[in-house]
Amino acid sequence: MKQLRFWFDVISPYAWLAFDRLPQVLEGHSYAVEYRPLVLGAVLHHWGQRGPAEIAPKRDWTYRQIAWLARQQGTPLALPAQHPFNPLALQRLALACCPAGGAPNRRVVEALFRHVWCSGGADANEPQRLAALAAELQPPRDPASAEVKDELKLSTQAAIARGVFGVPAFELEGRVFWGLDALPMLAAALAGDPFFDGPWDEAAAPRPAVTRG
Repeated sequence: MKQLRFWFDVISPYAWLAFDRLPQVLEGHSYAVEYRPLVLGAVLHHWGQRGPAEIAPKRDWTYRQIAWLARQQGTPLALPAQHPFNPLALQRLALACCPAGGAPNRRVVEALFRHVWCSGGADANEPQRLAALAAELQPPRDPASAEVKDELKLSTQAAIARGVFGVPAFELEGRVFWGLDALPMLAAALAGDPFFDGPWDEAAAPRPAVTRG
């Protein structure tokens, strides 16, 4: 059985779509998934990127595309009242639901994603909704504790160190696969596709390039 790490931030609709689609795409393969929360804003800042919702035409395209993709794959999806929003409370709740140094299970992660993307457009950070979600999940640790906050920071730093630059990201045997559309490629890697024995490295070999001033 191969170990697969799923890096996520619930702020990303693509991460929700990938989470919902993952079992179907990888059906028939032997794998175990570790779900790891990170802070997407910190990852984007580290690599000098802006989020798609921060660029007006890209934001419009993103919202249209995710609506279409959700309909195509049969995944429920409704934009929350505010987007982008601050996901820290939800990402910390994910870690508070597991022992120190552990990772949340699929049930917890699904509850967090559904809280954001299957609420009929409600505010993801509305206090009463957050309290109800915490009551449902019954985390053994305080999401607002210094311990949990530090763990989320460390998890984000670990993702960056592994070359994660966005979400969803899937880590398999030291390779990082990025995006919803990388799921078929990930399935091929699990199946032992020969592409990953050589062409994977060759395709990204350094070459001369023009750089912006």
